Amino acid sequence: MRILLVEDDNLLAQGIVTALARASYQTEHCRTGKQALQALDNAEFDLMILDLGLPDGFAGKILQQLRAQQHQLPVLVLTALDQIDTKLQLLNDGADDYMVKPFDVRELEARIRVLLRRKAERRHDVLQHGELLLDLVKHSCEYAGKTVNLTRREFLLLKDFMQHKDKILSRQHLEELSVGWDGDTESNAIEVHIHNLRKKLHPELIKTVRGIGYLLPGQV
Repeated sequence: MRILLVEDDNLLAQGIVTALARASYQTEHCRTGKQALQALDNAEFDLMILDLGLPDGFAGKILQQLRAQQHQLPVLVLTALDQIDTKLQLLNDGADDYMVKPFDVRELEARIRVLLRRKAERRHDVLQHGELLLDLVKHSCEYAGKTVNLTRREFLLLKDFMQHKDKILSRQHLEELSVGWDGDTESNAIEVHIHNLRKKLHPELIKTVRGIGYLLPGQV
Protein backbone atom coordinates (compact mmCIF):
# COMPACT_ATOMS: atom_id res chain seq x y z
CA MET A 1 0.00 0.00 0.00
CA ARG A 2 1.37 3.42 -1.00
CA ILE A 3 0.53 6.44 1.13
CA LEU A 4 1.17 10.08 0.28
CA LEU A 5 1.96 12.09 3.41
CA VAL A 6 1.70 15.87 3.03
CA GLU A 7 3.11 17.45 6.20
CA ASP A 8 5.48 20.40 6.64
CA ASP A 9 6.58 19.44 10.17
CA ASN A 10 9.60 17.23 9.47
CA LEU A 11 9.78 15.77 12.98
CA LEU A 12 6.11 14.74 12.94
CA ALA A 13 6.41 13.48 9.37
CA GLN A 14 9.41 11.30 10.22
CA GLY A 15 7.54 9.78 13.15
CA ILE A 16 4.56 8.96 10.92
CA VAL A 17 6.75 7.51 8.17
CA THR A 18 8.59 5.30 10.70
CA ALA A 19 5.36 4.07 12.29
CA LEU A 20 3.74 3.32 8.93
CA ALA A 21 6.84 1.48 7.74
CA ARG A 22 6.49 -0.84 10.74
CA ALA A 23 2.92 -1.47 9.57
CA SER A 24 4.26 -2.33 6.07
CA TYR A 25 3.04 0.87 4.37
CA GLN A 26 5.24 2.58 1.81
CA THR A 27 5.06 6.33 2.42
CA GLU A 28 6.11 9.21 0.20
CA HIS A 29 6.55 12.50 2.05
CA CYS A 30 5.86 15.98 0.64
CA ARG A 31 6.21 19.25 2.57
CA THR A 32 3.98 21.47 0.44
CA GLY A 33 0.70 21.23 -1.42
CA LYS A 34 2.44 22.04 -4.69
CA GLN A 35 4.76 19.05 -4.24
CA ALA A 36 1.75 16.88 -3.42
CA LEU A 37 -0.07 17.88 -6.62
CA GLN A 38 3.04 16.94 -8.62
CA ALA A 39 3.26 13.59 -6.82
CA LEU A 40 -0.40 12.86 -7.58
CA ASP A 41 0.22 13.60 -11.26
CA ASN A 42 3.21 11.26 -11.43
CA ALA A 43 2.21 8.26 -9.30
CA GLU A 44 -0.70 6.23 -7.92
CA PHE A 45 -1.45 6.16 -4.20
CA ASP A 46 -3.88 4.20 -2.05
CA LEU A 47 -4.44 6.95 0.52
CA MET A 48 -3.33 10.50 1.32
CA ILE A 49 -2.64 12.01 4.74
CA LEU A 50 -3.00 15.77 4.35
CA ASP A 51 -1.96 18.45 6.85
CA LEU A 52 -4.46 21.30 6.68
CA GLY A 53 -1.97 23.99 7.72
CA LEU A 54 0.52 23.80 4.86
CA PRO A 55 2.86 26.81 4.40
CA ASP A 56 1.78 27.38 0.77
CA GLY A 57 -1.94 27.18 1.58
CA PHE A 58 -2.56 24.46 -1.03
CA ALA A 59 -4.30 21.90 1.22
CA GLY A 60 -7.82 23.01 0.35
CA LYS A 61 -6.96 23.19 -3.35
CA ILE A 62 -5.75 19.59 -3.29
CA LEU A 63 -9.08 18.37 -1.89
CA GLN A 64 -11.09 20.50 -4.32
CA GLN A 65 -9.06 19.33 -7.32
CA LEU A 66 -9.33 15.66 -6.39
CA ARG A 67 -13.09 15.76 -5.91
CA ALA A 68 -13.69 17.96 -8.96
CA GLN A 69 -11.98 15.24 -11.01
CA GLN A 70 -14.14 12.56 -9.34
CA HIS A 71 -10.97 11.05 -7.85
CA GLN A 72 -11.80 8.44 -5.22
CA LEU A 73 -8.47 8.61 -3.34
CA PRO A 74 -9.23 8.43 0.42
CA VAL A 75 -7.99 11.57 2.22
CA LEU A 76 -7.30 11.73 5.95
CA VAL A 77 -6.79 15.34 7.08
CA LEU A 78 -4.57 16.37 9.99
CA THR A 79 -5.52 19.65 11.65
CA ALA A 80 -4.69 21.65 14.75
CA LEU A 81 -8.16 23.21 14.66
CA ASP A 82 -10.85 21.55 16.75
CA GLN A 83 -13.81 23.79 15.90
CA ILE A 84 -16.91 22.04 14.59
CA ASP A 85 -17.15 24.46 11.63
CA THR A 86 -13.67 23.46 10.49
CA LYS A 87 -14.51 19.77 10.74
CA LEU A 88 -17.74 20.20 8.78
CA GLN A 89 -15.96 22.22 6.10
CA LEU A 90 -13.32 19.49 5.71
CA LEU A 91 -15.96 16.82 5.22
CA ASN A 92 -17.93 19.01 2.82
CA ASP A 93 -14.77 19.64 0.77
CA GLY A 94 -14.28 15.90 0.32
CA ALA A 95 -12.17 14.69 3.23
CA ASP A 96 -12.94 11.11 4.26
CA ASP A 97 -11.76 11.54 7.85
CA TYR A 98 -9.78 13.92 10.04
CA MET A 99 -7.62 13.84 13.14
CA VAL A 100 -6.89 16.72 15.50
CA LYS A 101 -3.25 17.24 16.55
CA PRO A 102 -1.73 16.00 18.74
CA PHE A 103 -2.75 12.39 18.18
CA ASP A 104 -1.64 8.88 19.01
CA VAL A 105 -0.01 7.18 16.02
CA ARG A 106 -1.86 3.96 16.90
CA GLU A 107 -5.15 5.73 16.26
CA LEU A 108 -3.75 7.04 12.97
CA GLU A 109 -2.93 3.48 11.90
CA ALA A 110 -6.41 2.30 12.89
CA ARG A 111 -8.10 5.06 10.88
CA ILE A 112 -5.92 4.27 7.87
CA ARG A 113 -6.99 0.63 8.03
CA VAL A 114 -10.66 1.66 8.13
CA LEU A 115 -10.30 3.97 5.11
CA LEU A 116 -8.43 1.35 3.09
CA ARG A 117 -11.05 -1.26 3.96
CA ARG A 118 -13.80 1.08 2.78
CA LYS A 119 -11.89 1.67 -0.43
CA ALA A 120 -11.55 -2.07 -1.03
CA GLU A 121 -15.27 -2.57 -0.44
CA ARG A 122 -16.12 0.32 -2.77
CA ARG A 123 -14.14 -1.27 -5.62
CA HIS A 124 -16.70 -4.07 -5.84
CA ASP A 125 -19.40 -1.46 -6.48
CA VAL A 126 -17.62 0.00 -9.51
CA LEU A 127 -16.85 -1.94 -12.68
CA GLN A 128 -14.01 -0.63 -14.84
CA HIS A 129 -12.95 -1.39 -18.38
CA GLY A 130 -10.29 0.98 -19.65
CA GLU A 131 -11.86 4.45 -19.64
CA LEU A 132 -15.31 3.00 -18.96
CA LEU A 133 -16.65 3.11 -15.37
CA LEU A 134 -19.97 1.67 -14.23
CA ASP A 135 -21.10 2.48 -10.68
CA LEU A 136 -23.51 -0.23 -9.55
CA VAL A 137 -24.69 1.71 -6.50
CA LYS A 138 -25.28 5.10 -8.11
CA HIS A 139 -26.38 3.49 -11.40
CA SER A 140 -24.12 5.89 -13.27
CA CYS A 141 -21.77 5.51 -16.21
CA GLU A 142 -18.64 7.41 -17.21
CA TYR A 143 -16.58 7.11 -20.37
CA ALA A 144 -13.32 9.00 -20.94
CA GLY A 145 -14.10 11.15 -17.90
CA LYS A 146 -17.56 12.19 -19.11
CA THR A 147 -20.94 11.15 -17.75
CA VAL A 148 -22.96 8.98 -20.13
CA ASN A 149 -26.71 8.74 -19.68
CA LEU A 150 -27.93 5.16 -20.10
CA THR A 151 -31.42 3.76 -19.97
CA ARG A 152 -32.04 1.09 -17.35
CA ARG A 153 -31.94 -1.59 -20.04
CA GLU A 154 -28.67 -0.31 -21.50
CA PHE A 155 -27.19 -0.17 -18.00
CA LEU A 156 -28.15 -3.79 -17.23
CA LEU A 157 -26.85 -4.99 -20.57
CA LEU A 158 -23.53 -3.16 -20.18
CA LYS A 159 -23.20 -4.46 -16.62
CA ASP A 160 -23.50 -8.05 -17.89
CA PHE A 161 -20.87 -7.46 -20.56
CA MET A 162 -18.46 -5.89 -18.04
CA GLN A 163 -18.95 -8.77 -15.60
CA HIS A 164 -18.11 -11.24 -18.38
CA LYS A 165 -15.27 -9.52 -20.21
CA ASP A 166 -13.64 -11.52 -22.99
CA LYS A 167 -16.53 -14.00 -22.97
CA ILE A 168 -18.97 -14.40 -25.85
CA LEU A 169 -22.52 -13.78 -24.65
CA SER A 170 -24.99 -15.63 -26.83
CA ARG A 171 -28.09 -13.98 -28.17
CA GLN A 172 -30.14 -16.51 -26.17
CA HIS A 173 -28.37 -15.48 -22.96
CA LEU A 174 -29.00 -11.79 -23.65
CA GLU A 175 -32.64 -12.45 -24.50
CA GLU A 176 -33.09 -14.36 -21.24
CA LEU A 177 -31.47 -11.41 -19.47
CA SER A 178 -34.02 -9.10 -21.08
CA VAL A 179 -37.04 -11.03 -19.79
CA GLY A 180 -37.35 -8.67 -16.86
CA TRP A 181 -37.11 -5.54 -18.98
CA ASP A 182 -40.76 -4.54 -18.75
CA GLY A 183 -41.82 -7.28 -21.15
CA ASP A 184 -39.61 -5.96 -23.96
CA THR A 185 -38.97 -9.12 -25.97
CA GLU A 186 -39.07 -7.65 -29.48
CA SER A 187 -36.97 -9.58 -31.97
CA ASN A 188 -34.58 -6.70 -32.49
CA ALA A 189 -34.46 -5.43 -28.87
CA ILE A 190 -30.93 -6.70 -28.18
CA GLU A 191 -29.57 -5.27 -31.42
CA VAL A 192 -31.18 -1.90 -30.68
CA HIS A 193 -29.70 -1.70 -27.19
CA ILE A 194 -26.22 -2.71 -28.38
CA HIS A 195 -26.44 -0.19 -31.22
CA ASN A 196 -27.31 2.51 -28.67
CA LEU A 197 -24.42 1.50 -26.40
CA ARG A 198 -21.97 1.68 -29.29
CA LYS A 199 -23.32 5.08 -30.26
CA LYS A 200 -23.11 6.48 -26.73
CA LEU A 201 -19.72 4.94 -25.84
CA HIS A 202 -17.56 3.73 -28.73
CA PRO A 203 -18.47 1.98 -32.01
CA GLU A 204 -15.85 -0.74 -31.43
CA LEU A 205 -16.56 -1.33 -27.74
CA ILE A 206 -18.81 -4.37 -28.17
CA LYS A 207 -17.85 -6.83 -30.89
CA THR A 208 -20.31 -8.89 -32.92
CA VAL A 209 -19.37 -12.56 -33.17
CA ARG A 210 -21.31 -13.50 -36.27
CA GLY A 211 -23.82 -16.29 -35.76
CA ILE A 212 -23.02 -16.63 -32.04
CA GLY A 213 -23.50 -13.43 -30.06
CA TYR A 214 -21.53 -10.46 -28.74
CA LEU A 215 -18.26 -9.88 -26.94
CA LEU A 216 -16.67 -7.18 -24.79
CA PRO A 217 -12.92 -7.72 -25.37
CA GLY A 218 -10.86 -8.00 -22.20
CA GLN A 219 -8.14 -5.74 -23.62
CA VAL A 220 -8.83 -2.14 -24.60
